[in-house]
Amino acid sequence: MIYKQPSIFPFGLRIDEPVTTITDLMVSFVCFYAFCKLNNEKVENKVHLYLRYYFLSMGIATAVGGIIGHGFLYLFDTQWELHMGFINIISKVFGEDLLKEVANPWKLPAWLTSMFSIVLVERASIEYARPLIHRKVGSFFAWLNIIELLTFITITFLTLNFFFVEVHSAYGLLLVVTSFNLIVYLKTRKKGSKLFLIAVGFSAIGALFFMNKWGICPWFNHFDISHVFMTFSAIYFYFGAKEILNDPVLIK
Repeated sequence: MIYKQPSIFPFGLRIDEPVTTITDLMVSFVCFYAFCKLNNEKVENKVHLYLRYYFLSMGIATAVGGIIGHGFLYLFDTQWELHMGFINIISKVFGEDLLKEVANPWKLPAWLTSMFSIVLVERASIEYARPLIHRKVGSFFAWLNIIELLTFITITFLTLNFFFVEVHSAYGLLLVVTSFNLIVYLKTRKKGSKLFLIAVGFSAIGALFFMNKWGICPWFNHFDISHVFMTFSAIYFYFGAKEILNDPVLIK
């Protein structure tokens, strides 16, 4: 069952999906806090750069998604005509029913920013594992990382469908981030990688609630539950980032 939260009218202003807006902002608060703390770290390397801007971009994505995508989307009533030739090609792969779920284009800023943030945590994981993997493996995934982002951004932009944002996140977190941090953890038992794996686990649980639309009530639906798990995920990514950035062996 798909729940829809009622609207409320504080001070004469309508806020759609207020709980979803709040839980989105809860994620962004953790991410902005993590960015500020990591920004003060006396470390300068690629991993630090990627992790720092992962938190900044994810904070922006969830803030924009909460405020515009869930709270005040009715103020951004815009539609555009999709390229039907491209839609017909994609529908043959994913099915016509999926591509009927076209979103308001104002959803795109949060979606695309979140995709960029996933790419950053992927790159951080690849760089962290580089001393333990073959040089060509690291280079291959670093290039694939860019191709992946451009591909999914293009498809998402042309279809206006959140499904492709989900696929991108699943690929980035479950395949790339998990694989490279698992390599590091199995070879070194480093705490940072273990915390990253826990963070991915929280994200995966949140994704299950979201995809299956498991909610408790209209005021705490599948969006809200997934955001709670995303908050825990952000917290563990932050704890893991602190451990990784203080690792004297793998981070030079």
